[in-house]
Amino acid sequence: MEDEAAIRENYADVLRKQGYDVQTYANRKEAMSAFDIRLPNLAIIDIGLENEIDGGFTLCQSLRSLSDTLPIIFLTARDNDFDTVSGLRMGADDYLTKDISLPHLTARIAALFRRLDVIDQPPSPESLLHRGKLSLDIGRLTVNWDDHPVPLTVTEFWMVHALAKYPGHVKSRQVLMQESKIFVDGSTITSHIKRIRKKFMQIGEDFDCIETVYGMGYRWNVEPTISH
Repeated sequence: MEDEAAIRENYADVLRKQGYDVQTYANRKEAMSAFDIRLPNLAIIDIGLENEIDGGFTLCQSLRSLSDTLPIIFLTARDNDFDTVSGLRMGADDYLTKDISLPHLTARIAALFRRLDVIDQPPSPESLLHRGKLSLDIGRLTVNWDDHPVPLTVTEFWMVHALAKYPGHVKSRQVLMQESKIFVDGSTITSHIKRIRKKFMQIGEDFDCIETVYGMGYRWNVEPTISH
């Protein structure tokens, strides 16, 4: 869903060349009329839709209420921290800005489809990464904490993977951006980390594995940190 016709069709053409069947809509009303008949397999949404400055947020909420598993990506020129957090809070799986390269965009879409394809399949032992209570399934892009699923977005998954892969190693914001394949400002990385911590703490209140190393970045500690 994109309200500027030229931009909308440019993205649609690229995705069709990748083999996807693409339907485009200029506004929320058109989109919801179509989705009431049949849900898409994946939705890419801009925030501003014609005369609705935050119409994409409303559309995302509506879609999420219809399906818990439908992959939803925000693709927008609005890259401020507030909009990123708002978009993810509405239930989006990813939040990307329009300066993302087309190969990165198509890789994100493929990753979300892959996660959807394997959601009901048993995990493959060789794709699992264990760190204490943490279990990451790289093939399914899913995370468990103490055997409970943690509802991370694709971006959040790769950030946790980057940290947990080498416990105790400090990862700078720049490295986290590279490994999670997003390119945003440092404050947005900080917001992602806060959201990740919050999601883990909703499952285990004592979660304390992501440590902020001031002026340097973040690191994953298998054992909870102890303050003196």
